[in-house]
Amino acid sequence: MDGMPTRGARVVVGMSGGVDSSVTAWLLKQQGYEVIGLFMKNWEDDDDSEYCSSRQDWLDAASVADVVGVDIEAVNFAAEYKDRVFAEFLREYSAGRTPNPDVLCNAEIKFKAFLDHAMGLGADYIATGHYARVRRVRTAQGLQSQLLKAVDGSKDQSYFLHRLNQAQLARTVFPLGEVRKTEVRRIAREIGLPNAAKKDSTGICFIGERPFREFLNRYLPTQPGPMRTPEGQALGTHQGLAFYTLGQRKGLGIGGVRGAQRDDGTADAWYVARKDLAHNTLYVVQGHDHPWLLSPALAAGQASWIAGAPPAPGVYGAKTRYRQADAACRLRVRDAQAFELAFDEPQWAVTPGQSAVLYDGDVCLGGGVIA
Repeated sequence: MDGMPTRGARVVVGMSGGVDSSVTAWLLKQQGYEVIGLFMKNWEDDDDSEYCSSRQDWLDAASVADVVGVDIEAVNFAAEYKDRVFAEFLREYSAGRTPNPDVLCNAEIKFKAFLDHAMGLGADYIATGHYARVRRVRTAQGLQSQLLKAVDGSKDQSYFLHRLNQAQLARTVFPLGEVRKTEVRRIAREIGLPNAAKKDSTGICFIGERPFREFLNRYLPTQPGPMRTPEGQALGTHQGLAFYTLGQRKGLGIGGVRGAQRDDGTADAWYVARKDLAHNTLYVVQGHDHPWLLSPALAAGQASWIAGAPPAPGVYGAKTRYRQADAACRLRVRDAQAFELAFDEPQWAVTPGQSAVLYDGDVCLGGGVIA
C-alpha cells in the first residue's frame, strides 16, 4: 500500500471495539508489523447510561485483541477531550453555530493526544480504522504526505481528517483506505471476530445515538423565542437557537401549519433557514429550494492546509457537509487562516460552524470552518 511503513515497524492501532479498527489491527499483523492496540476512553460523564457504550466497546476491543493476537491497553483521554473538544463544541452551539466535533476530535485527540501517547510506547506509526489513504510524494520542498479519499467512495472519511498536518500524517497509516466496507465485514466474519456483525456507531463521537436536544439541554440554557417566516409571520416558538441547525426539517413543532399550498391542496415542508441571535428569532421557510436555503458562496476561517500552506487560487471541488458530492468552486485565499469559495451551483443549507473541505480530485487539501 502506498505510504505503508517497512515490515517489522511498531504500529499502535486505535481500537474502538468496532469492526473497522479490529480489521485494521488484523491486516497490519498479517502484513508483518509489530501491532499494539490502544483503546481510547474519551467521555465519562454518563458512562453507565444506555447511550454511552464504552464499557461494552472496551470488552469488544479486548476480545478482538485476543483473537488477533495483539496486546491492548486502555488509556483515558476524557480530561483532554473535555478541554479541547467539548468546551469548543459548547462555545460554538452557544454562538448559534453547528460545530463538527468529529473533525475536532481527530485533530486534537486521535492524532494529537493518542499520537503522543503512542510515541511514548515506542511506536513508529499509528493506525486507525478510518477510510482514507496517505500517499508520500517527493516535492521541491522534500518528502510530503498527501491525504487521499478512500477507494470506497461511500465510506470515505477524508472530510473528517482535513485538519491533519504533515507531522501527523507522516506518522499515520490507514490500512482500510484501499479496502471496501463489504470486504471488511467479510474478513471479520472469516477470521471469527466477535464483533463481526456489530453495527457501525453513528452520531456524535461522545454522545452516541441519544436524543440530541435532551443532551444539549444539560449544558446550555433553554432560551425560547419566536419562529417566523421571512415575511415576519409568527408560526410558533423555538426552544433555543442552539437546538436547531440550518436545513433542519424535523422537530420544529409546526407540522400542522400549512402555509402556501400547491394546486392539489398539499403543502411544502418547513425548513430552518436562518438564526437571528440579536433578536433570538428562528426563521423558517417553506420548500426545499427556497432561496434562503441556497448559497452561491461562503467564507471560512480557522483554515488548516495539509501541505502547510494554502493551495493556489483556482478551481477545485468542495464539500460543505459529509457524504456530499464534491461541488465545483473557485477558491480565493484571503490569508493563511481565511478563504472564500464561489460555487458553480448554489449549495444547499451551508451551515456556519460546519467544515468546508477542499479537494483536487482525490487529494484532500484541507479546509476551514464556515463563517
